[in-house]
Amino acid sequence: MSELGPAAPTPRRGSGAAPLWEQAADLIRGEIAREGLAAGDRLPSERDLCVRLAISRVTLRKALTHLVEQGLLTATHGRGWFVAAPAPAREWPNDLESFTATARRKQMTASSLVLTRERVLATLDDADRLDVPAGTPLLRLDRVRFLDGVRIAVDRTLIVDRAAPGLDEVDFTSASLFAELAVRGVVLDHAETAIEARAADPELARELQIAVGAPVLRLDQTIRGRDQRPVLLSTVDYSGERYRLRTTFPSR
Repeated sequence: MSELGPAAPTPRRGSGAAPLWEQAADLIRGEIAREGLAAGDRLPSERDLCVRLAISRVTLRKALTHLVEQGLLTATHGRGWFVAAPAPAREWPNDLESFTATARRKQMTASSLVLTRERVLATLDDADRLDVPAGTPLLRLDRVRFLDGVRIAVDRTLIVDRAAPGLDEVDFTSASLFAELAVRGVVLDHAETAIEARAADPELARELQIAVGAPVLRLDQTIRGRDQRPVLLSTVDYSGERYRLRTTFPSR
């Protein structure tokens, strides 16, 4: 199993320089290319990378998470960071894929406006869907999702707080929730999804900047981890004028 070479450049500091995490991500990407690392090859430990790049672990993890979002790396809890296999070309995902990964595959830029990020207690309905006791602490994360600066959807998510601690400190204007879960060792397995057409109410119309009553496509999901326990609930309302869902149904 290959690893990066013993030496690597360090990020530049000072006015006019790009953020350290961004420079670190670029340096790691460059070293992977120079060393010819292949899918499945492991990067050095976080401690070694911090020393080589002369950066803090917080800065390093932001750089590594960015590379996960770009599809270059994968994270395996307790084992480290690995070069990811190239994603196959597809018209639309037939498996569980994050908004950020979909945007990257479409060669577009994903971003978010965070509307709400707070800890709440599970209601009876939430608790039933998440298979936790009522009153269990959850993280509520509501975001307007953008593609190339255009409002595409409003995503309202409830996450079991103990499943992925520290999410309340993440900057979700650019970060991918799925990537942040992966960094914390949460492997998502599948989503149970209900899809329905709706008309935008005044609040949703304001958030998406569309007319009241305009068509929206709602995806209501319960997403489970590898152990088949629910990890999060997600309700995503897509603007019907800006979003089209395509998939493939194989014959049996």
